[in-house]
Parts: sequence; C-alpha cells; structure tokens
Amino acid sequence: MTTTVRTKPNTAFWIIAVIALLWNLMGVFFWVSEYFLMTAEMKTSLPPERLELMNSMPAWGMYVYGFAVFTGLLASILLLARKKLAVGTFGISLLAILIIQGYWVFAMDLVGVMGPQSLIMPLIVIAVAIFEYFYSKGATRNGWLT
Repeated sequence: MTTTVRTKPNTAFWIIAVIALLWNLMGVFFWVSEYFLMTAEMKTSLPPERLELMNSMPAWGMYVYGFAVFTGLLASILLLARKKLAVGTFGISLLAILIIQGYWVFAMDLVGVMGPQSLIMPLIVIAVAIFEYFYSKGATRNGWLT
C-alpha cells in the first residue's frame, strides 16, 4: 500500500488556483455569450471579417470550444479542491483547446482574414492551458493534490 504525503500548499498555489478559476470562468462566459446571448443586432455590429469567421465555423466547433472551456473550469475547481484529477482534466482541456485553436488558425485562415494580430489571443489561450496543465502536475509532485 502506498501512502501519499499531503503537504499544505503555499500562498502562490491559492493565488494561481483562483486566477485559473477566474480565467476559465471568463472562457465559459465568452462561449455562452457567443453562442447563446449574442443577438442578430450584436452580430451586425461586428467587423465583417469576424462575422465571416463566425458564420463559417462548423457546428462541431461550438461543441469542442464548449468542451474546452467547461473542462478547464472543472479542472480549476478540482485544483482548488486539491484533487489529482485536475491534472488529467487540464490535459483534456488543453487537447480540446489545441484542436479548436488549431482549426481557427490553420483551417479557417485566421491570419489571412483578420491579420497577424489575430494570433495573439489563441497563443495566450494555448500558453495559459499549457501552464495550467504543468502547474497542476507540479502541484501533484509537491504533494498538494491527492
């Protein structure tokens, strides 16, 4: 029988866990806003390039995007609860993020339609997801998650 030593996490852990939760709540908010709260009037106020991208997104994209943000939110909650399951959940979220961001950037020609500055947010989202995954792995290694 193996026993896991559970040590008390430092203050930085709690700060990072709360920031991760807020970040993933923002992701859920943006997903809900884009797919359920955005009215036709709101869509007409968007730049035509953005509207073109939104209208050309395949239906599966909505589900992968939603899956990514909701698994990220669940992983953040698990991190706050100090559960090892956060690591795998962050990993699944990262995989979904890579799929949807990769599709937006490469298959939908995001840079060609919106310009090079349109890469900033996808790269930030990917970087944060990678950080969350590896940070949760480190938290497990430090004995903060059980």
